[in-house]
Amino acid sequence: MAATLTSAEEAQLQQTIDMFKVIVQSQPLDYQSLEILKEAYMKLGRQEDVTATSKQIAGAYMQLGQLSSAIMEYETILQQLPDDPDVKKALEEIESKTTSFSSHADAAPEEARPKSGLGSSLGGDIDDGKARMRQIFVDGKIINSEDFEKLWPIPSTPLPGQIPEPFIQLMADKGILPIEQSLKLVLEKSRSGYIPIDKYEVDMELARSFPAAVCQKWCVLPFDRMSKTTLVATANPFNKQAQKEVEEALESRVQWYFAVPSELVKTLRKAYR
Repeated sequence: MAATLTSAEEAQLQQTIDMFKVIVQSQPLDYQSLEILKEAYMKLGRQEDVTATSKQIAGAYMQLGQLSSAIMEYETILQQLPDDPDVKKALEEIESKTTSFSSHADAAPEEARPKSGLGSSLGGDIDDGKARMRQIFVDGKIINSEDFEKLWPIPSTPLPGQIPEPFIQLMADKGILPIEQSLKLVLEKSRSGYIPIDKYEVDMELARSFPAAVCQKWCVLPFDRMSKTTLVATANPFNKQAQKEVEEALESRVQWYFAVPSELVKTLRKAYR
């Protein structure tokens, strides 16, 4: 497969590999990022790396309790390497676990899974993530309720070209909480993958094919596409309304990544100037 790639395509895949290797080093259970890494290796024909990444994916599923998904990943490896000792040992461990607590084998993970959508129906209300952010920052006694209400951006359609500052950036601008602390908290609570959007070669053609009004309103940006999955950066991974609008417009599988707000705003302005 690698022989059919152009030099530019190979360079882009290598950049993807370099970027997502950094992501999974800091977040080893981020199996969605591992899947993207695995696909990039496959396109380059790097079978050893494909196998190693498959084992990482299966291991992440095991740690998250998603045993059926782990089994499927391991069985995929066995199709190529039927005598792999690591895989055989892992499958024996899974069999032991399912024997001990089969009724719980694959229950909790669907809640833990950082899928696009991140929740059920919105009902008649707009869920822009405010309740979850309040729980983290107000209930967590990091910011008082009055400051939170003053800073939380009211959902509205901005004027063309305007991008409302995300909440955690506003806290930093007002000197209430350094951006590094907010980023750490949101990443921990959301279990989102992190994307250094300022260092990523954003697919501007893809970004500009998406409605600018939605991206600017919610500070989100489709930045790349891998196979049938569109990668989207956000400064608020709890914003279910933004996720709903993005997924409806893209009509494809969406994978969300958390980005530093100032870097995301800068990239959005570049995309839609």
